[in-house]
Amino acid sequence: MSKIKFILTALLVMAAANLSANAMTIGYADFQKVLSEYSYARSAYKDLDNKLLELQQYAIDKDKQYKAIESPLQKKTFEEQIQKEFKVKEDRIYDLKSQKEKIIRDNVLAASKAVAASKKLDIILDYGVVYAGGVDVTNDIIQYLNTQKK
Repeated sequence: MSKIKFILTALLVMAAANLSANAMTIGYADFQKVLSEYSYARSAYKDLDNKLLELQQYAIDKDKQYKAIESPLQKKTFEEQIQKEFKVKEDRIYDLKSQKEKIIRDNVLAASKAVAASKKLDIILDYGVVYAGGVDVTNDIIQYLNTQKK
């Protein structure tokens, strides 16, 4: 009986050693903070906000012009023309937004991979899914991003 206990104990010790050797090193980051402190992201979103304000001003200006037109036929023609122009401008802004968001996503992913490699982390998760443990690499990712060209 004591021989069986000894074998079981030995197996448990070996299993525990094997598990600890294969344990993952986990990092986490507050990606909302990363985006808010990433200088390129801030400037990209500010640029997009300015484009949307320009579009809004365009609509206000055209509305004033529309109100000055007296002929119903001219109003209809003007309205159709402005709707087309507005749609083109709006589409350009949304295309620009998609392009900038892709650049930001790609850069954050590259920064996360670089920080994971430099800190010897197996994985980086969003801080919202980590309740205890792990290594906070939020500031490392922000620093990496802000020292890159984009």
